[in-house]
Amino acid sequence: MDSILLENLISPITLAFLLGIFATMIRSDLEIPEPVIRIFAIFLLFSIGLQGGHELALADFGAMRGAIVVTVLIIILVPLLSFLVARYIIRLSIVDAAGVAALYGSVSSVTFVVSRAYGESADTPMDGYITGLVALLELGIFAALFYGRLALARATDARHTPLTSILTETLRGRGLLLLGGGLLIGAVSGETNFAKVEPFFVDLFRGVLVLFILEMGMTAGRHLKEFASVSGRMLIFGITMPLVNGFIVTGLATLAGLPVGSVFVLGAVAASASYIDAPAAVRATFPDANPSIYLTSSLGITFPFMIVAGIPIVWQMAQFWHGV
Repeated sequence: MDSILLENLISPITLAFLLGIFATMIRSDLEIPEPVIRIFAIFLLFSIGLQGGHELALADFGAMRGAIVVTVLIIILVPLLSFLVARYIIRLSIVDAAGVAALYGSVSSVTFVVSRAYGESADTPMDGYITGLVALLELGIFAALFYGRLALARATDARHTPLTSILTETLRGRGLLLLGGGLLIGAVSGETNFAKVEPFFVDLFRGVLVLFILEMGMTAGRHLKEFASVSGRMLIFGITMPLVNGFIVTGLATLAGLPVGSVFVLGAVAASASYIDAPAAVRATFPDANPSIYLTSSLGITFPFMIVAGIPIVWQMAQFWHGV
């Protein structure tokens, strides 16, 4: 276990993230242009969708029933639990709690990639179809926005934007479009056609990821400076909530009969928080939600915690549930 943790700490992904934070701390002029970052994000999201669709096309759906049930439960329960904790324990406003729930109800594609690599290095690889199911977990954004709208309706007894409008707005987001479109293309393209684009979308994936995470480190460094204006309760939330979600989901996945590698990855992504697509959906639906709360918690606390310590902890949770 110690060697796996050390390998994770000195991986290019982790070190690039720390380099980004360090660059911000010393006020370096290092900068990756915003259009380039958008290209990186598009590439990573579409690549995850393609790979997921390709794996789903090869999967035995009879063997996936347990994993599909767990995926549906994650979409419903994780944003609900995050909303309730943020609203009634952390005592955020309804819109701020909904914003937090949207980010924690969605998934971090970077955390998924790192956890997948971590599981492989620990000789506990996930089943291939898990990639496709992870792409579907973006629906957690819609679930969180729904809970927020429902809470506002109960609190104000006023008419609000119809739920169909919320669904439409979410479906128009680039995250669902790229992941869902990539999923469909990967599923129907066939082995021969997929092999033609595999060198670009698969072989280059990790290199682009390292550059992207370098920028994420710089962004996290900037948000850490803003955290002085956010309650210390969010620091506790940003560390504790992922562990709670991870523990619950690894337990559910184990009860569903999934192997330990798949249990671990599903638990890790359930413990992660989005910082690419969910913030845009939150701004569109709840413009009064404070980004210094939900984005600082997700990107400045949960993301580095998961990369450095959270992923190994969730791996231990999966081992615990499997009795290893």
